[in-house]
Amino acid sequence: MGRMHYRCWKARPDVQVVAVCDSDAQALGDAARNRGNIAGADGDVDLTNTTVYDDFKEMLRSEQLDAVSITVPTFLHAKCAIAALDAGLHVLCEKPMALTLEDGTRMMEAAERSGKTLQIGHCVRFWPEYAKAKEIVDDGKYGRVIAATFQRLAATAARKAHTWFADDTLSGGMAMDLHIHDTDFVQYLFGIPRAVTSGGAPAMGNTPDHMVTRYHYDDNMLVTAEGGWAMMPSFDFEMRFHIVLERATLRYDLQRKPSLLLCPAEGEPIEPPCEAGDGYTRQVEHFARRISGETLPQITTLEDSWNSLRIVLAECESAGTGREIVLAGPNSQEACHAV
Repeated sequence: MGRMHYRCWKARPDVQVVAVCDSDAQALGDAARNRGNIAGADGDVDLTNTTVYDDFKEMLRSEQLDAVSITVPTFLHAKCAIAALDAGLHVLCEKPMALTLEDGTRMMEAAERSGKTLQIGHCVRFWPEYAKAKEIVDDGKYGRVIAATFQRLAATAARKAHTWFADDTLSGGMAMDLHIHDTDFVQYLFGIPRAVTSGGAPAMGNTPDHMVTRYHYDDNMLVTAEGGWAMMPSFDFEMRFHIVLERATLRYDLQRKPSLLLCPAEGEPIEPPCEAGDGYTRQVEHFARRISGETLPQITTLEDSWNSLRIVLAECESAGTGREIVLAGPNSQEACHAV
C-alpha cells in the first residue's frame, strides 16, 4: 500500500515527494524492484531524488513536510498518525482507523488539537463504480432499496501466512483489513445499522477469516456483506455488489465487462458513466485538494471512520457469540451490546 500511495502522489504535478520511511531494511533495499501485491502498485519505483529514512520520528524532525501518508501495519496507525499531527502535518492514514475505539478517539483528538486534516483511507467511497452507485441510490429515481449484498474475497491468508497480517492482534484480521471496506460502504449508503448479526469461520487467529453479516435497518431492507481471505493462492481477488431497488437492479463485478450495469424495470440494461481513475488516486486527490484549502463535498469524515471501526467490532463480537449485537447511538462512544 505504501507503493500505491507513492504512485498516486508521484502522479500529481502539484506535489513533490521528498521522503519515504520504512523500518524494514529489506523493504528499503527492494524498493526499486517490482514487489507490489496490489494491482496498480506494481512496477519499479525510482527513489533517486527521494530521501529514505528508517526512523519515522527522524523524518518528521529533519524534513520540511506539509503532509504524510501513513501506510504502516494497522497496530501502528494511531501512534504514527498522532506523531505526525502533533508535528503539525496533515495526515492521510490507511484504513482501518485503528484497532480499538480508544485509539481512534485519540486520533480524532489529535486532529482537533493540531487543527490539521486527518483523513482515513476508505478508498471504496472514492471508487468510481461505488461512487456512481451512491449517486443512483441517493437520487431516488428508481425507488427505495429493497435489498443489497456486497462481497469481497481474497487469498490473503495463504499468501501472507508468515507476515504480520497473520497475527490479528497486529492486523485486526480479515474483518479489519478486508471486510471493513464493505462495512464502511454500507454505512455510507444507509447510515449506521440498528444491529448486526454475523457468522464467521476462523482460521489463522481469533477473528474470522470468512464472515457474513446482516446489517439490520428499521425499514426492513435486507443488507448483507460477505468478506473472506481464506481462498486458495490461485484464486483471483474479487469484489462485487448487487443493489435491488424498487424499479431497477444495480450490479457491479470487478471481473465482468461492463463492471457496472443498471437494469431498469423497463428497457435495456444501462452502463452508467463513471469518473476516470481508481479509488486510491481519487482519495489522494480529495485529500490534496482539502489540505490546499478547497471546500469539497463531504465524502468521508473521522466520525464515519470511527463508526466503521465500531460496526466491525460489533460484527466480530456477533460472529464469536452467535448473538445479534445492537449498536449504540451514532454519537455515543459505547460500542454495542448483545441481545
